Amino acid sequence: MPPGLGSTAPRDRAAAHADVVLPCLDEAAALPGVLERVPPGWRAIVVDNGSADGSAELARSLGATVVHEPRRGFGAACHAGLLAATAEYVCFCDCDGSLDPALLPSFVRSIAEGETDLMLGRRRPEGRGAWPSHARAGNVVLARMLRRRTGLRLHDLGPMRAARRTDLLALGLTDRRSGYPLQMVVRASDAGLRVAETDVPYLPRTGRSKVTGTWRGTWHAVRDMRSVLRQPPSGRSATVPTEAAR
Repeated sequence: MPPGLGSTAPRDRAAAHADVVLPCLDEAAALPGVLERVPPGWRAIVVDNGSADGSAELARSLGATVVHEPRRGFGAACHAGLLAATAEYVCFCDCDGSLDPALLPSFVRSIAEGETDLMLGRRRPEGRGAWPSHARAGNVVLARMLRRRTGLRLHDLGPMRAARRTDLLALGLTDRRSGYPLQMVVRASDAGLRVAETDVPYLPRTGRSKVTGTWRGTWHAVRDMRSVLRQPPSGRSATVPTEAAR
């Protein structure tokens, strides 16, 4: 197996650094707190997706690398960040204050120590309004559909995750909207990569969600993800996917 693609070679990466991709659309209110929680020595890549509240300028003033992605869409922002990353490990985290990037070193450690190839954060809501009921219901449906498609026994398809940069680039991700996180998991499974999840606290976001804040937004996200699940296997691997951690 080529180095990087699902490599489990035992190496001491306990202190490994990573790039953290933070897709951003009008998140000036949350940015200072989020960037403050990025692990020391790690690079924050804030991908501005057309903000009108000065998010890009604020992020740059706080020391983040800022990438501009004019094409609107969660997947477009995430992929622009992935292409801008240079570290061995790449993490993704929402930029709205709902998730804590300080938890990401444990994700990277699990990958570096050969326990998994793609680590996902399973959101555990804390506080009223952290995860609206309609968004949670849509997530449950998608998790079941994912299980039928891949065999992965995951509970959440949340945005907080980590993997090797070379592994992610090799997946050839094409979705540029809400289906991007799901396509990453599906193609990782098709490629024979191991996918696991770990609990993370999920707090009420700062401001209103652009995707799951309304039934309409949730429906559009579910529609995008269902189209991903209807796509045929990517053909990178015919192996049966490893069952993810429960």
